[in-house]
Amino acid sequence: MLADYVTVDVFTSVRFAGNPLAVFTDARGISDEAMQLIAAEFNYSEITFVLPPEDSRNDARVRIFTPTTEVPFAGHPNVGTAYVLGRRPTLFGRPVGDTLRFEEKAGLVEVNLLREGGEVVGAAIKAPKPLTIGAKVAGDLVARCASIDPAAIRHTTHAPVFASVGLPFVFAEVNGIEDLGSARPNLAVFTEAAALHESDVSLFLYARDPERPWDIRARMFAPLDNVMEDPATGSASAALGAYLVSLLPQADADVAIRIEQGVEMGRRSIIEIAVRKAEGQVVSVVISGRSVDVMSGRIAL
Repeated sequence: MLADYVTVDVFTSVRFAGNPLAVFTDARGISDEAMQLIAAEFNYSEITFVLPPEDSRNDARVRIFTPTTEVPFAGHPNVGTAYVLGRRPTLFGRPVGDTLRFEEKAGLVEVNLLREGGEVVGAAIKAPKPLTIGAKVAGDLVARCASIDPAAIRHTTHAPVFASVGLPFVFAEVNGIEDLGSARPNLAVFTEAAALHESDVSLFLYARDPERPWDIRARMFAPLDNVMEDPATGSASAALGAYLVSLLPQADADVAIRIEQGVEMGRRSIIEIAVRKAEGQVVSVVISGRSVDVMSGRIAL
């Protein structure tokens, strides 16, 4: 059996930047075991496998794999997969419209294609789950995970904390981009943190200028998932945006957030987040970004 795939760089309009993604556009006949082995072979932060939907009202079932496990939701795989499928005339025998509905483990994900001059250039997705806020994490533990001085962790806006809109991350603000740039993940401490919190630990560090609080620079480390650093993490960006907006004193707000990630890796990414808050609750989180084609191929199974 031969399976076709394409790769794209996501959250960028420049090849060899952003976050690479492999998309298997017709994964029928690929076993669960083979999907995991393929993901490990690519060694991207995630890859996707596209299958016919279980409900005919939807467009596809999308499965997302890291090099070590299947995950229920992630941002850049959805944006990149929608970009790939949106540039095709049909999907499993049906015409492709401007909106795609993906069945995923986290729930139904609706994706709107972004076009320029009639050509698909990216996608925008709504986070599949409401904001949930979990346990706080000790600042010194976060600092040891990232090999930085504990004094670099800012507690002004919030303490380091778990939060999620589909996939949980630990969020911590640092004093500035110098501290952010010096971070190096320590696998042993990540293992210690995971045991302490009885949870996988993916760490999203960020810095921002108080005069431009919605322009954010970030890095994400998930060494326990074999991702030492990720150049663009849409699900984490969405959860951070939702969490920060939830902390605003006003009951109603519409906030546009720009997150720059991957700079230290030489793979600069731009992630746009739109958050709506109504009557004190975050009611909508939309992740959007561009993608660009890189290569295509075929793998023997």
